[in-house]
Formats: sequence, structure tokens, C-alpha cells
Amino acid sequence: MPRHIVCLTFDFDTQSGFIARGLTTPTPLSRGEFGAMASGRILGFLKSRGIKATWFIPGFTIESWPRQCEAVAAGEHEIAHHSWAHIPPANQSRAEEEADLVRANDAIARLTGRKARGYRSPSWDLSEHTIDLLLQHGFRYDSSLMGADYLPYRARRGDVAKLGEPFHFGEPTALIEMPISWSLDDFPHFEFMRTTATVLPGLQPARAVMDSWLDEFLYMKKSVDWGVLTYTMHPYVIGRGYRMLALEGLVGQLANEGAVFMTMEEAAREAAARLAK
Repeated sequence: MPRHIVCLTFDFDTQSGFIARGLTTPTPLSRGEFGAMASGRILGFLKSRGIKATWFIPGFTIESWPRQCEAVAAGEHEIAHHSWAHIPPANQSRAEEEADLVRANDAIARLTGRKARGYRSPSWDLSEHTIDLLLQHGFRYDSSLMGADYLPYRARRGDVAKLGEPFHFGEPTALIEMPISWSLDDFPHFEFMRTTATVLPGLQPARAVMDSWLDEFLYMKKSVDWGVLTYTMHPYVIGRGYRMLALEGLVGQLANEGAVFMTMEEAAREAAARLAK
């Protein structure tokens, strides 16, 4: 019987992503702060629909906004790992990456009573050490790679990419990869960012983006009998009023189309069982 799973995921960064980029003047920090306020309206909406989501929460947010993070946990949503300081692992040494990973996991354990089972890297940029570290620290899935769209796969370690040579595929591991895409992330569609180097225009019409996100689900239904579609959102982005209205409309349409809403841990467990056959 066809089964099409949707994972609503929220990267609860608050100010951490701005601080990691050196944007520490009051206005960019206030953009992240808005996410702490908006988290309440997102939780209220999820509760009204009876949906359990996955919140990837940096340790920074857990320690800076404890009441808001406690509300996420009280809503029985999955709380997954999103680093402590929102520094991409590709920019860290192995020791720095592991120290950050452990610090964030300790914060999650204090909040929820157990360490995270799922991981998403800041800015979706893993290091050559990340998969090994995730396996070493008992993670069950990662959600940072883009090698598929609807079908989870086993993350590899030991890939080798050298200019002028064929790609060398490493060995598959027990870590389940729950693939993502920038096209299904709210940030590039909506956020206006201006730095000395680049301008990210953002500010797309919310309903147009949601129409594209619905089409992605409809194509999954058309192309596979079983699949998982992951939407990535940030409370300080999707939490704006007109975007919330568009999201509410999307979720209603997905439900009408037969979407099965699950946390990422639940979907990864189902994917692991299928991959074991």
C-alpha cells in the first residue's frame, strides 16, 4: 500500500547563526530573537493539527532560551542535534567538532533526559570526520546531505574526490541519511541578507513557495510508492504572519493528499527497516 511521509522540521537557531557569521550588531541579532517569539505560534499550530515535528535545536538556543525550548519538549516533539554554536563542521578541526557535538548533546540531555538520535549540520556542510563522530556518539540518522530526494539511504564514509580522477565511493554505514534540499528550506526563499560579499534577495511570495512545496509532494506520490519528504524551516523565517498562513494552507493540502506526518526519528526508523530487507 502506498505510504508517503512528510517530516516538518524546524531549525531553532535564534541568534546563533548570526553570531557564527559575525553579525553581532543589534538588528541581525533581533532577527534571530524573533524566532524565539514565533516558536510559540508554530507550536500552537502543530498542536491544533495533532502533528509531532522535529526541532533541530543548537545548544546555544537551549541555554539562551530555556523556557521556549522547554515548550518544544512539553509538546512531545523530537529534539534533534544542530551543534552548539552553529559553526559548520567543515570549518572545524576534528577536536573542535567533537567538543561542540558533545556540548550540544549534553544540553539536549539536560532538556529531554536523553541525548539526540538525529543530527543536522549547521549550513549543511559536513566535515570528513562528521559521519565517524556521529556513529561514535550513537546517532541513528543524519539530515544534511542531498544525494536523493524521497528515499533515505545509508550515509557513506571515506568518499574521495580529487580533481582529474573518477569519484571514489566510500563504505556505507549504519547511519541513515534523511536527504534534504535548499529548495525545500524556507531561508533562501524568504530571507533578505546583505553582506559585503553577497546579497541574498529572498522575500519570495509565501503562497508561491508553498505551491512549489506541494508540487514536490505530489511528484513523490506520482513517482514512488513509499517515500519521505522533508521540509526545513526556521521559526524566525516561517514564523512571520503571512508565511504562517501559507504554511497552514500547505499542511491542510498535504493532509488532503494523504500525507503521513512523522518525526524524523520515526521516519528514519521506518527507512532503516526497509533498507535492512
